[in-house]
Amino acid sequence: MPRVSREQSERNRQAIEEVSARLFREHGFRGVSVEHLMAAAGLTHGGFYGHFDSKDELTAIACSKAFDQSQQSWSRRIDEAVDRRSAYAQIVSQYLSTRQRDESAKGCPLASFAVDVAREAEEKPVRRAFLEGVKGLADTLTGLLGKRRARSAREQALAHLATLVGALALARATRGDPISDEFLQSARQELLDDARSFG
Repeated sequence: MPRVSREQSERNRQAIEEVSARLFREHGFRGVSVEHLMAAAGLTHGGFYGHFDSKDELTAIACSKAFDQSQQSWSRRIDEAVDRRSAYAQIVSQYLSTRQRDESAKGCPLASFAVDVAREAEEKPVRRAFLEGVKGLADTLTGLLGKRRARSAREQALAHLATLVGALALARATRGDPISDEFLQSARQELLDDARSFG
């Protein structure tokens, strides 16, 4: 069997990571086998351990990759917006959209991974990857919120992040019933109303 070049090996690894970030968001960590991941990447099951020591290692890497993608999306919106308020409104509107609800494979890892990560043992590497991702998005929101009248920007950012994630998770869990859209609309309106008090 011909040996795979270093460049091809790196492309294969990137493909596995990309597919894993998508499939884990869509099906959960335990809902996707190594065999399924490798097949989705167009590779054979036997090649997995040439790239990763374990599924746990890949899960942490895929989690980090998914958060990087979300952070890049938020950063683009911030860079393209005319001011902080507009950037915040774009992030909220996009996050609490029916598209975000219906396309979990491309969506934010917060709503997709939170329950899975909570079930993982404390020593699992995915817990650290998730924590770092959460803190990164919280920092981004904190920077957008600036000085607040009643509470610190950090407190407000954490409350807003929890509202975003909770509303999206509930909307996904109730998809098909009118209350699903209500969760998105109500949370979106609440957060956008609050944006009027930007400092």
